[in-house]
Amino acid sequence: MTRIPLKHTLAALALAALSLHANANRAWLLPSATLVEGRDPWVTIDGAVSENLFEFDNNALKLDGIAITAPNGAALAVPAVAMARLRSSFDLKLDQPGTYKIALLTDSVMASYKAGTETKRFRGSAEAFAREVPANAPELQATYQQARVETFVTNVKPTDAALKASGRGLEMVPLTHPNELRAGEAARWRFTLDGKALPNFAFSLVPGGVRYRGVLGEIRLATDAKGEASVTLPQAGMYWLNANFPQSREKGPGEPGSRRYSYAATLEILPP
Repeated sequence: MTRIPLKHTLAALALAALSLHANANRAWLLPSATLVEGRDPWVTIDGAVSENLFEFDNNALKLDGIAITAPNGAALAVPAVAMARLRSSFDLKLDQPGTYKIALLTDSVMASYKAGTETKRFRGSAEAFAREVPANAPELQATYQQARVETFVTNVKPTDAALKASGRGLEMVPLTHPNELRAGEAARWRFTLDGKALPNFAFSLVPGGVRYRGVLGEIRLATDAKGEASVTLPQAGMYWLNANFPQSREKGPGEPGSRRYSYAATLEILPP
């Protein structure tokens, strides 16, 4: 029997761990451009859940609940969404100069409970949970989950009105404009939960093109005591900013009333 040296075994395990991490499904919104100008400016927004970032290799992202905030801070009507097997998309005309925020907010519930001697499980929207699961069900365990997925596009000149946080759930508050990120320069972000700053809060930044690198390339970061982080930006490209609260996410429903939050944003880092 051939014996494999221990160092080779450990290396193989490390690579396997990286591969598993790289193959996790991630939800994202991807604009065809983050900076546009011209007489008739349009962008296409694609949404997907994929193993390799910004590639259509798994499922389309359902865009029910998508919200678009215009440069003047007003909510815009959502254009017609086309949903295919691997991606969903819509075209957005940028009638106003300034920055638009495109955000998808999803509230869901995962629960288990007893019905007689049978254990039943539920996974769906908060509205369906309230309608289908008895509030006094025996042994009810439920976890409320909120996921926010965002991206930002600017027509001609960056503005700030659309960047205002809602104060609901887990959010990234950009202290450096999200369409003015440049490689080698510092960017500042604040993370909040229901409007309150999150000190010593871990998050990560992952570049696209995972399949070509063979490794995830995750950059792990954390906020300071004020809930803010200052980061020297890596090389130019499209990146996925991601955070979860609480930091450790157990599987399955939690204690009654427990809540989990996730946040993701697609950001472009421009050349120096």
